[in-house]
Amino acid sequence: MSKEERAGSAGLSEAEARLRLQQDGYNELPRPERRTPLRIVLEVVREPMLALLLCGGLVYLLLGDLREALLLLAFGAISVVITIVQETRTERVLEALRELTSPRALVVRDGQRRRIAGRDVVRGDLLVLAEGDRIPADAMLVSARDLAVDESLLTGESVPVRKQAIKTPAPDGALAEHRPGGDDQPFVYSASLVVRGEGLAEVEATGLRSEIGKIGLSLHGLQSEPPRLQQQTARLVRLCFLGGAVISLAAVLLYGTLRGDWLQALLGGIAIGMSMLPEEFAVVLTVFMAMGAWRISKARVLTRRAAAIEVLGSATVLCTDKTGTLTQNRMSVAELRLPGGTSLRLAASQAAAVGAEFFTLARCSVLASSPEPFDPMEKALHTFVQASLPKDEDAEGARTLIRTYGLRPELLAMTQVWRLPHHEELFVSAKGAPEAIARLCKLDDAEQAAMRESVADMAKNGLRVLGVAAATCHSESLPASQDGFSFRFLGLVGLADPLRPHVSEAVAECRSAGIRVVMITGDYPATAMAIAGQAGLDVNEVVTGEQIKLADDNELEALVGNVNVFARVLPEQKLRIVQAMKRNGEIVAMTGDGVNDAPSLKAAHIGIAMGGRGTDVAREASSIVLLDDDFASIVASIRLGRRIYDNLRKAMAFIFAVHVPIAGLALLPLVFGLPLILGPVHIAFLELIIDPVCSLVFEAEREERDVMTRPPRRADAELFSWALVGWSILQGVMAFALIAAIFVVALRSGMPPDEVRALAFVALVICIVALVLVNRSFSASFLSAFFRPNLALLWIFLSIALVLAAALFWPPASSLFRFGQLHPDDLMFTLGAGLLVLTVLELLKPIWARRLRF
Repeated sequence: MSKEERAGSAGLSEAEARLRLQQDGYNELPRPERRTPLRIVLEVVREPMLALLLCGGLVYLLLGDLREALLLLAFGAISVVITIVQETRTERVLEALRELTSPRALVVRDGQRRRIAGRDVVRGDLLVLAEGDRIPADAMLVSARDLAVDESLLTGESVPVRKQAIKTPAPDGALAEHRPGGDDQPFVYSASLVVRGEGLAEVEATGLRSEIGKIGLSLHGLQSEPPRLQQQTARLVRLCFLGGAVISLAAVLLYGTLRGDWLQALLGGIAIGMSMLPEEFAVVLTVFMAMGAWRISKARVLTRRAAAIEVLGSATVLCTDKTGTLTQNRMSVAELRLPGGTSLRLAASQAAAVGAEFFTLARCSVLASSPEPFDPMEKALHTFVQASLPKDEDAEGARTLIRTYGLRPELLAMTQVWRLPHHEELFVSAKGAPEAIARLCKLDDAEQAAMRESVADMAKNGLRVLGVAAATCHSESLPASQDGFSFRFLGLVGLADPLRPHVSEAVAECRSAGIRVVMITGDYPATAMAIAGQAGLDVNEVVTGEQIKLADDNELEALVGNVNVFARVLPEQKLRIVQAMKRNGEIVAMTGDGVNDAPSLKAAHIGIAMGGRGTDVAREASSIVLLDDDFASIVASIRLGRRIYDNLRKAMAFIFAVHVPIAGLALLPLVFGLPLILGPVHIAFLELIIDPVCSLVFEAEREERDVMTRPPRRADAELFSWALVGWSILQGVMAFALIAAIFVVALRSGMPPDEVRALAFVALVICIVALVLVNRSFSASFLSAFFRPNLALLWIFLSIALVLAAALFWPPASSLFRFGQLHPDDLMFTLGAGLLVLTVLELLKPIWARRLRF
């Protein structure tokens, strides 16, 4: 049966549709297994850092230290709850977005039109297409009238493409020879949107066999990038754990052999082991990532994987789609040009004053458009006239549309005939391709040459150009075609998909942060160049999809190292670009909203999907989702990622530094036969200081002044560089030396051991406070860091002071800690020791600051 015969048929029968549904399956992509709260719990608990945190709590429990065990397990539980709540909320939002984007379809079955769920459409169904419909499956047109379809989700091309029905029967497999994009094809594709006209189409492919399905299927062969930070921290924790175990065992053997008191040796060894057990690393990593996800969610950015925020801070290349990402995916009038060459350029962000000489051109462009448009260009014309022109005396409600002449393949122009109030003659308005309008207006050679020059000049700026003409008709008998009117040429209208607000500022900030912004689009080179120039990208040349197709991997690697604009790119080529960048050693962040972006979103180190306009496939492939589709939010996420990494390094430096004096004071008495300073209870108290300081104070620190003016850290940069290790050891050794000197001098002066223990412990706590202040910033001076607001720091310092006062002056606590009574001059001495540590380290910081940069 021919297509024409099928167009007039009754479509499939319900019985045949059910049979095909059983054979081919539902018209939907296989959904990834839903991440239920239970599944998220299992994923979180399997994280190596959190597993170590919980294991540390069990170790303390086995050692009999219930208080420390419960504290550690509580931290683990809080981190689990924060992460689960955040990720469950994210999945719930994604599920809601998924439901919103589920299309319905109007099909012909048993001779009747029926509205069914998009997933129930089968191969051979006859689709009824009209303005505003989301096409549910790949299909071949059997009839069409003035049909235009927005395929930007598949191609990245912002302007709708014309469609026309197939003239002759197509051979089997013809669909496989065609791809989305380009005018006058007889094929329509799943997930595209009808913006003008109507048609009938026979479904050729559903589900995984459609173009959108093929892209979804390609995702299964791609693996997401593992978070490098977790790998580095896990390796560091293992080294610290092994080192602490060896030192503890050596201390027990040494003390037991030299002193013969094996019970005291065991207690001392446990204290050393507790002091060196690196559970704070796990606390810091889990809390920082969970709190980072919470912070960025307030800016309407969802993180499907919390670690992705930190990785985003290290991105060296930000690959972005054009349509809907840099631009608003909303056409607007950008230029009006009269036949004499007079032109008016319009800014997309603000209404401009329009001179009276342009009124007729603008109003006639609307009169040649549908009164209730779906086409984005017609919407733009209506919006412009309503916002920028004074109210028309021939008000919309008073005029009557008499007839519409639609676009035809041989004449790409649309004409509408109106009866206007207070006018005896009919008013005729036309708009369309400039060459079609020139034909209708019967322009001579010189006028056509001038028009072509104007069109070329406007197209060079990435504008879509329409010609506009008008005529009057004194007869009620209208001609059969548009050629029958005597049109006069009114001018040209240039339309563009405008940039999103603040995109150019965001691109400039990326450049100052050493991040290269690359545009990869399916749109035409001229449009891509124009938008790239407006956005502030460095544009030296444009590489097209055809050039990528011809390039081998080595040639492509050379291209992606220098080119910042890629146009007419297919989905598989977009994936090749990302993979070539990764082979060049770049950390790649990829943004996008369309189905065509999904494979590259998943292959990139960080995939950033648009939540408002984006597709399910893109969101599922990404690790970050922008709910407001704002490109500027990406820069905020990069800023937060860098802040998290900086603060993480500060916290790690503090942890490393603070464990040096703690371990030294636990080991010193065992080696030299002095009274023990630190027992398990003292270590537990110190952990009460260290854990909140690391996880709350440093996490809440503001970013460094140069956070967005320095280049990204190297891809192979270690969390703990040798410079950072050296700086931490220097801090810890200085604090230990001072406290050890106070301890030994106090013993030699005849102070009772309990008072000496209290003196050394208070000096240690004050030195820890000094180390907190030193590590608040790698670059800022002490004064600026000290006065920089941090509410968490204030509350924790007050808590430390209260608990320490209770331990010193409340008899039950003093006996538990085995502290003797200290005098005011002793306390002033310890304050002086802390101030000395702070001053010396602040003087040394500028020398180390440059080395501490990654």
